[in-house]
Amino acid sequence: MKTALWLAVAGLAQALSLAWPWGGQSLPVLQVLGMAVMCRQLVQAGTKRELIKRAWWSATVWLSATFWWLFISLHTYGGMPAILAGLAVFLLAGALAMYYALAALVSFSISSGIADASPKWLQAAIFASAWTLAEIARALVFTGFPWGAVGYAHVDGALSAFSPWLGVYGVGWVAAVVAMVCAQAAQLSMRSGAMRYRGLALGLACLIAVQVPAPMGHAPTTSNLPDLQVHLLQGNIPQSEKFQASTGIAQALTWYREELMQVKSGLAIAPETALPLLPNHLPPGYWEGLRAHFTQGESAALIGVPLKDLGPNGQMVYSNSAIGWRSAQAQDYRYDKDHLVPFGEFVPPLFRWFTDLMSMPLSDFKAGGHHPDTFDWQGQRIAPHICYEDLFGEELARGFIDPKRAPTVLVNITNIAWFGDSIAIDQHLNIARMRTLELQRPMVRATNTGMTAVIDHQGRVTAHLPRHQTGVLSALVQGRDDPPTFFAMWAARWGLWPLVGVCVLVVGLSWRGRRQSHVAGA
Repeated sequence: MKTALWLAVAGLAQALSLAWPWGGQSLPVLQVLGMAVMCRQLVQAGTKRELIKRAWWSATVWLSATFWWLFISLHTYGGMPAILAGLAVFLLAGALAMYYALAALVSFSISSGIADASPKWLQAAIFASAWTLAEIARALVFTGFPWGAVGYAHVDGALSAFSPWLGVYGVGWVAAVVAMVCAQAAQLSMRSGAMRYRGLALGLACLIAVQVPAPMGHAPTTSNLPDLQVHLLQGNIPQSEKFQASTGIAQALTWYREELMQVKSGLAIAPETALPLLPNHLPPGYWEGLRAHFTQGESAALIGVPLKDLGPNGQMVYSNSAIGWRSAQAQDYRYDKDHLVPFGEFVPPLFRWFTDLMSMPLSDFKAGGHHPDTFDWQGQRIAPHICYEDLFGEELARGFIDPKRAPTVLVNITNIAWFGDSIAIDQHLNIARMRTLELQRPMVRATNTGMTAVIDHQGRVTAHLPRHQTGVLSALVQGRDDPPTFFAMWAARWGLWPLVGVCVLVVGLSWRGRRQSHVAGA
């Protein structure tokens, strides 16, 4: 019982470290401390079965506490009974936790086999590599659900300096190494004499080091690009009313049209499905009036809207899209969301019964399937993406494969009103901040209920609107045209596979060393 409690506390600490509920900032020291406590409990497991149980339980608590707000979308807005909604969140966390249970089994099995012949740092590297493989599996398998990877807890700390080199999973690898070193230091501190003080000093030094803010200056601090004026619209349409004709739809159509038509210069950005109807279902002249305003004036717009097309088999298919209009350009710009949310935007095979338990609209979009050119305007190459897509830095990095066409500004349009006034808003902001650190590009975010914000290329929020308030954020954004970061260069070409290869190499060579040590011992 005591062990289970410690493991639960460790998991809860890791969840809270991603975005502190009373401020929204990440807490690197809490993440490392939580993982170190987990590692300490894993080391003390007597059997492999007990090791798996402990790792699974701690990871399940961590993940459940990280994305507990899925309960809101399933129950409050999806209409699922509370017991089933809570169970669904727990089962999802428990299923994803199996990756980490397997990682613990592999890493500690190897470490125990070579403990006498290997330095402590190698044991830490083995654990970090196995953990990172679990993180990446969670990001890739079954379209991926990587929300809450531990690297995001370090967006405000010293380890963020690794972001433009290694990306969020590389940051997580370093954090796992530090956490294991802290666990080893705790073991030393239990000894007598000088070892005890060395262990205490080592552990304390690691915890202090990760919490210290990283020095800025990953990229030059000046840019030769002109500032981009943006107007970010936050309609604050209640999710319970968003698709109701007499309330949310009427409110959205009226408010967004009024605000968009007032933009005479700069780039106006409206969030995901800001216009909740297909263009041909809008009031007569509505779509044409907005389009004429931006194509015949001195301003531009990116607007979230669902679209439909004729599919290859003659059936109608729908996409979660952004339409772009700009002055003196007759042709519309279009971006279709490519990485869709399971159950929210498409139904995985064999799971139609699950979505039938809910009453969510718009659950069968098609993926964009391509990555269009940037939205070029006023000397900027603007790259939009929609909501959940900013969890996948390796996918955003594809835009940097040609440095001459690389984005100068990133744009995220989103609607996470599905999750109420929860910590999901702050977590999503920190995820976006990590993308700016990885790619060294500013990002502007237009959201329905928050967090509408401007983030510079070094992860700093320079302007934002209060959450759950209607408003327009007008600000200047400094675009960047610096050479791609090291992370952008390798992720653009090979995705996450180079990092996978390094981790597999560490684990594989260590496993081989374990077998050789067993043969020598025999």
